[in-house]
Amino acid sequence: MIRRRHHSQVYFRAPLSPQDLPVDILPPILAQLSDRRDWHACALVSRVFNRAATPLLYRKIDSRIISKSVVLHPSTTLLQRPDLTQYVRHATETGAVHRGTFPQYSNITEDTLKALALCKNLESITWVDDSSTTDTTLLSFISVVRDLPLREITIRTHSDLGTTVWSELVTLTGLRKISIWCMEGPPRVLQGWSEPLGSTLTHLELGRCAGVPPTILISVLSQLPKLRDLRLKGAPAGSIPTILTYLLNLRSLDTEYPGSYYNNRVNRSYSNDNLLPPPPLPVLRHLTVRTTSIDSFGPQKLWSWIRELVPMPGLETLKLHAFTINAGHMSVPRMFILDLARIHGNTLKHFMVGEAQLTLKDVECLCSKFPNLETLVCSVASPDVESIVAAISGAKHLKTLKLQVQWIPKYPSMVTSTFTLQHAEDLMLRREGSQLRVIAVGPTLYTGKWVLEEREDEQESILKFQVSSDVTEDRWQT
Repeated sequence: MIRRRHHSQVYFRAPLSPQDLPVDILPPILAQLSDRRDWHACALVSRVFNRAATPLLYRKIDSRIISKSVVLHPSTTLLQRPDLTQYVRHATETGAVHRGTFPQYSNITEDTLKALALCKNLESITWVDDSSTTDTTLLSFISVVRDLPLREITIRTHSDLGTTVWSELVTLTGLRKISIWCMEGPPRVLQGWSEPLGSTLTHLELGRCAGVPPTILISVLSQLPKLRDLRLKGAPAGSIPTILTYLLNLRSLDTEYPGSYYNNRVNRSYSNDNLLPPPPLPVLRHLTVRTTSIDSFGPQKLWSWIRELVPMPGLETLKLHAFTINAGHMSVPRMFILDLARIHGNTLKHFMVGEAQLTLKDVECLCSKFPNLETLVCSVASPDVESIVAAISGAKHLKTLKLQVQWIPKYPSMVTSTFTLQHAEDLMLRREGSQLRVIAVGPTLYTGKWVLEEREDEQESILKFQVSSDVTEDRWQT
């Protein structure tokens, strides 16, 4: 029997023992966890749970420097238990561990290479090194992974890789994903490597494109027609539309728009002849733009440039990371919202412009023009909470709402509004069928969910809606 109460329901249930769970459904259930501590706890429940949790515990391995004298490295366990290497799919190595700074671990590099060679199912490797000096230790790891079914490689270093390491790195083939972030040395944009990767590479991140001539960047990327996900840092904004004409399979683009004036597209010869149509562009699903501005008006022609990148319907996510040097937030023009809705009104689900400013009327327009909107992130000025509720009333499918709010009372005598836990609950349950479960206002994050509350007699449980609050993640994290 179910009795309805205020936002609650009563359920009766019998306790479920771990032994009653079918064995074959354990792995997909435990895979939903994301914390290694949870998997470790599951491994201690029973032998059945242990067999299901162990592959998840060793799927990703990395090394950790606990202190100046203590290093935890998975190679010790893997060499003692070679049977565990079959589960390893992703490995992360830290350069600091292998620089001889830990005399008590003199054989750590040799042991790591031996253990890595046993990981016959390894799919990806990440190398992280924040040292300011060039080191060739990475060469040994390249030699080992060359004989493994490697599909992804990520390199994040402060110093330059050096010619010797790079010349070996570019001999790796069959990769699906490459991410190169080297803060010093000449920019590495896959010269001499892109052609042999043309038939396999689908994901690419280049962390330093500043200073690379547009013609070289276009030439390199034009040899990677299977790319579906591309992130470029420092690439000339004027070259991006031309690059897209060569990447018709691209679905996700993360790039920058400089604060300086935007020049016309590189090699835009077709625009001089009205008889020639513009070349086709890929149908982007996800677009992320990072930019800076000296004032709240934003870089010149930013909005027309964004529209130029997505001329065909299909955009689902628009992210804008915009920072202003002077006080205030960049403003999003109403005309940009209307132009975007004219093409992507039926597809856009996530409108995330960070701290860029929208008026309440803009928010209302956004929620009505994009009927499938699920995520809204922006800054607004509002006199009270009720005005925000009214502005988002048209968003029937909204799931996440994150706002930086400047509270401006209608009258000087009015008290400045504040957003409370009760406001969050009322907003999440503002109507039947509401899907809104995550709300952030300023630094506070509110999360709502239905929970079964156990009763004292342990035979009856009540389904109640519960809202918790916490501090949001670092706003500079991108």
